[in-house]
Amino acid sequence: MTDGSGADAFAEFLRELKDRSGLSYGVLAKRLHMSTSTLHRYCNGDAVPADYAPVERLARLCKASPEELVELHRRWVLADAGRGKKGAATPTVEAAAPVEPVEPVQSGEPVEPVEPVEPGEPDAVVPEAAAPGAEAAPRRRRTALIAAIAVAGVLGAVGLALGLPSGGDGDESERPAGSVSVAGDDGAGQSTAASPSPSKSSPSASPSATAKDKAAREKGTGGKGTSGPSAATGDAVPLTVSVAPYSWESPCSQRYLVDKPPGEVPPPPIEQRAAAWVAATGAVSSGEQYVTLTVQGTGEETVVVKDLTVQMVGKRSPLAWNDYAMAFPGVGCGGNVPTRSFTVALDATRPAVLPEAGHRDFPFKVSESDPEVYYIRADASAYDVSWFLELDWSSGSRSGTLRIDDKGRPFRTSGNNGRPAYEFPLGGEAWEAAGGSSS
Repeated sequence: MTDGSGADAFAEFLRELKDRSGLSYGVLAKRLHMSTSTLHRYCNGDAVPADYAPVERLARLCKASPEELVELHRRWVLADAGRGKKGAATPTVEAAAPVEPVEPVQSGEPVEPVEPVEPGEPDAVVPEAAAPGAEAAPRRRRTALIAAIAVAGVLGAVGLALGLPSGGDGDESERPAGSVSVAGDDGAGQSTAASPSPSKSSPSASPSATAKDKAAREKGTGGKGTSGPSAATGDAVPLTVSVAPYSWESPCSQRYLVDKPPGEVPPPPIEQRAAAWVAATGAVSSGEQYVTLTVQGTGEETVVVKDLTVQMVGKRSPLAWNDYAMAFPGVGCGGNVPTRSFTVALDATRPAVLPEAGHRDFPFKVSESDPEVYYIRADASAYDVSWFLELDWSSGSRSGTLRIDDKGRPFRTSGNNGRPAYEFPLGGEAWEAAGGSSS
């Protein structure tokens, strides 16, 4: 267990926040995208997080006040400093006793061979002869050799211990952002098309190819949301991606931040009209955003969807707007987690698309007759985040990257902790203050 009153005080504060929230370790760990055992270690004082970001995220999930956030940060700094002091002392090596000089051997005198020292007996001492004579010199040499071996062994062990790396997980390098996306037909105000980016394995495109691709992309903004040609090959991208940026996992979990008083906000829409409602009110997804991607090939050939990555555009303080719930109070919600479900922790230093527990990860295969639907739940509590996705694909000798966003604009998701919360009663005529703070 981590020593020091700083670590103990920090862990005690974490336990107080966790107990007050009423949430289990499993629920909090899932929202924090960490293992339950790791969260246990933090709250029990067995470990101190190396980064403050997960600590702040945990506190906000537990509805910590601004004063509590300041106090928690102070305790984390003290605990982290105490961890740095632990084990800082460098082991010292006692100075070896001076080695008695070896007397030269007279010419013609027989030299006794040095006997090997058995392992486990480094401190064996060879007794000296009672009287000086021809055997004294080799015995002194043997004693000096044993002492030198012992000192060298100790110094080597210390050097090896000091040279070991401290460990830690290595971060993967971030991928470059894609090109500006091209919007397609949004249908009910939700579906958009993804745009192609240059292939990562391809050198830079020539000026003539770039101009040709630009014209083709402008031409490819048709009603079906078909992507333009690949900048790497000049051929048509063999798949399309239909984007629904304002899907709902369930009405009970869906909220929006709006910079308007309740009297100026229309009643909550149905899911099919959510995109139009968001556009009319200037709303931003609150707490989490549920994005649905429908990926389909354009021909009989099989296309491999290799990976889906997150690219960050901006990260700011959470919006100080009003928080509006889409569910009617008292009306229950339910449903199962669909296949191909993924999560993104936008508060993380390097967010990643991770499969839900029990679900497969990329790659997948699609064709015109075998489409795939991916459900992305991106959550934020500590920041207002602008972001987009990049989809890597390959088909035969061709490959490329599609940028996926909200009709040419980044997705935007903001934390909602501490914001005034409102709900619309079933059969009511106006928004009312919610019974508790936003969840």
